[in-house]
Amino acid sequence: MSSLLKVDNEIKTKVDAFRERITAEAEDLVANFFPKKLLELDHFLKEPIINIVELKEIHSDINLTVPDPILLSNLHDGLDSQNAKKRKLDDGDVEDRVTGTKVFVMPGGMMKSNGNLVDLIEKVKPEIRTLIEKCNTVKMWVQLLIPRIEDGNNFGVSIQEETVAELRTVEGEAASYLDQISRYYITRAKLVSKIAKYPHVEDYRRTVTEIDEKEYISLKIIVSELRNQYVALHDMILKNIEKIKRPRSSNAEALY
Repeated sequence: MSSLLKVDNEIKTKVDAFRERITAEAEDLVANFFPKKLLELDHFLKEPIINIVELKEIHSDINLTVPDPILLSNLHDGLDSQNAKKRKLDDGDVEDRVTGTKVFVMPGGMMKSNGNLVDLIEKVKPEIRTLIEKCNTVKMWVQLLIPRIEDGNNFGVSIQEETVAELRTVEGEAASYLDQISRYYITRAKLVSKIAKYPHVEDYRRTVTEIDEKEYISLKIIVSELRNQYVALHDMILKNIEKIKRPRSSNAEALY
């Protein structure tokens, strides 16, 4: 191969050192980190913060008071308002249609997020990021173990490719958990804005509590899935470690 492609010796040395580092790190992840992490997450699933039975305990107060109703003082404020607007438009005075309550500032300052859920999210997000990073390392390790393409004797290679595909799937699912958290904040912010604009509509207030309860349940499911993914990856790689590290028994030198 060296006769077909000239590679700088210094660069080759650095690449080989990178491969050795990835190999050592990935093997330690599979052998030690994955089982430790699944036990940690299993213990986390038993903590009180994630086992609240009465979901009312995670509700947060929405400190937006309902203003007093506005009494109509003349016909232009009531049934004849449409005609009044038409007359203004005819005179060349363009006026935007006002709907809901104009919100210039929140009465109590900044509208706070649900503190209970924020605390839980801040505990779960690092676990999601860790799974993504560790899966990426193990995936790179398995990819570097795949030998050159040859005819026949590819059963071990198919196991390697299946392992890489599973690691890639876990990465994607973990990334979707982060998207889900972002969507929760955006959805809740829109609902709170609706409450500020339409304070008399109770359904908006109830929807916020429903969104909070749904997110709490989703976070518990996410932690459970993270634990299950560590279990599945650890079990899958250990069961197939021989074929993953030596996919072709008759051509082991091609791995290096």
